Amino acid sequence: MTDSGHELEVKFLLSNLPALQARLQDLGAHLVHERVYEINLRFDTPDEALRRSSQVLRLRQDHEVRITYKGPSQSKAGVLMRREIEFTVGDYQAALDLLDALGYQVLVMYEKYRTTYAWSGVHILLDELPYGDFVEVEGSQPDMIRLVSNRLKLDWGCRILDSYTQIFDKLRHIQGFTFRDLSFANFSDLVVDLGALGINPADQ
Repeated sequence: MTDSGHELEVKFLLSNLPALQARLQDLGAHLVHERVYEINLRFDTPDEALRRSSQVLRLRQDHEVRITYKGPSQSKAGVLMRREIEFTVGDYQAALDLLDALGYQVLVMYEKYRTTYAWSGVHILLDELPYGDFVEVEGSQPDMIRLVSNRLKLDWGCRILDSYTQIFDKLRHIQGFTFRDLSFANFSDLVVDLGALGINPADQ
């Protein structure tokens, strides 16, 4: 997230996450956070008012616990931009209880593993999700995001502006998934073709 309270990012599907991680290390990128497991709960009202207005309310637990609000997204110079408000909380269960008391309910649970690097003024997030491996490039300026993506030999034409849950919703539609959650357990025996969504690896 930038100092202006807006998040600017792109993401790419990877065919070889370890190779990109090795490239980051060769370039001298700073390891901000070691690989960590994340559990994310996305909340909404019973009538899904937040989803219908393209807003996100999320509770995340990894090395800390955070509540995040994201506003509707827009494209800026080829990257995704949206307002973001995020803060840490001291008690995961208390945060759950608070959101429940306010009338919010879990819309979807999703999990991933994330390793975070910083390099050339941007954050580079290596994400392992149940349906594939990705890299997110986040920064304060679209041109810097594109420059770093090019330096990492990522095909800019393969960038993804959808969120992970939006990709999941599209997969559910075309593959007929009936489960609610984007979990490793739910995908353990599934074959997923992201190419059917027009999503192709950017590191080939």
